[in-house]
Amino acid sequence: MKPTSAIAGQPTRIGKDLMKTSKTDLTLALAIGLATLALTACDKPEPTAKAAQAATQPAGAASGGADKAGDKHGEHKEGEADLLKLTAEEIETAGIKVDELAAQEISEQLIVTATIRPNQDRITHIAPRVPGRIVKVSANLGDPVKAGQALIVLDSLEVGEAHSLYLQAKTQLAVTKADFERAEKLHGEQIIAQKDHLRAHAEYDKAQASFAAAGDKLRMLGVGPAPAEDGRAVSTFPLNTPFAGTVIEKHAILGELAQPDKSVFTVADLSRLWIEANLFEKDLGRVKPGAEATVTVDAYPGESFQGKLTYIAAVVDKETRTVQARVEVANPGGRLKPEMFATAAIRTSGTAAVAGKDKVLVLPQEAVVLMQGQPTAFIAEDGGFEPRVVELGDKLRGKVVVKNGLKAGDKVVVAGTYALKARLLKSQIGDSH
Repeated sequence: MKPTSAIAGQPTRIGKDLMKTSKTDLTLALAIGLATLALTACDKPEPTAKAAQAATQPAGAASGGADKAGDKHGEHKEGEADLLKLTAEEIETAGIKVDELAAQEISEQLIVTATIRPNQDRITHIAPRVPGRIVKVSANLGDPVKAGQALIVLDSLEVGEAHSLYLQAKTQLAVTKADFERAEKLHGEQIIAQKDHLRAHAEYDKAQASFAAAGDKLRMLGVGPAPAEDGRAVSTFPLNTPFAGTVIEKHAILGELAQPDKSVFTVADLSRLWIEANLFEKDLGRVKPGAEATVTVDAYPGESFQGKLTYIAAVVDKETRTVQARVEVANPGGRLKPEMFATAAIRTSGTAAVAGKDKVLVLPQEAVVLMQGQPTAFIAEDGGFEPRVVELGDKLRGKVVVKNGLKAGDKVVVAGTYALKARLLKSQIGDSH
């Protein structure tokens, strides 16, 4: 018996199952594809009108637009963003001054660190010669005082006793003087004996000696012989300063006992100060007393004080191997203060040279400022001021050597540099926003 075959054109059972499975897979794949397309469409932004217009333009047109935009931003010359332009009024207000840079010969200098001290020849520690109670205080710390000015008034028992003896001696002198003059007259008239005349003379000499001793006693106590207006002895006396100066120390307290071994005031004449420094042995041959020196301090940037080297010690410190040196400078207005740190530039023999040059470019120290950690000067050009980074060398008498960054003939801002720096930083901050 032959097996029954499938009728032509009709699928068998196995064929139906395969067709059913293929339809299911196709439906699933179609669904996944549609979902992916939908998500992609959601993430894409809608094209703007400009984008649509750009899409319809030829490539050359789009490229031309970009070139125009580039030209617009490229109109400023390189570095022009840092070119400061100020009005004449702004320049005058900021105190800006410009000078043409020129090479010059500069004397060589020895640069040393130093400390400012009071002139030890013009300083006094004021204390009484005898113990006394402080009954009046007339000066305070930092006060300027005149020569002979009373700083305090003391009350002393010893001074009172000395004053009393002085007045007694003065009275006794007046009495013996009158007796001697009378005896002199009577002896001339031969009314009294020679021995009476000699006795009166001896008493007068004795009274003179006692009076002189009493006055000396007061002077040794540091007190004048002037008594009270009513002629009575006084125990109070002033303590005066011997010269004009400034009170730099005060230990006087009202009511306390002042002692001879403890100063109550220290007065210093600060019109001239000592700048003390230490020189290394190797530098001793380069300097000598009388050499000019320039002193600078951090408190006054760009300013310098002129002085002279007045002293070089005769011995070398065995521990530091240095020699003490002293520069003396004038201190008008009292701007320099004792114990300030300073830098002293002492003139030596020879001239300063850079890279074999006989002359160097120098700027005032105030013409250079730090910008982004680099020394910078301002050049006047193109109707404005341009910052220029410079390389500096040694500092010389309030000036600084310029190694690189500038050339002779450049017009450099020598005053008002800090105002330009502030203006430039302000403009840069504004541009960043």
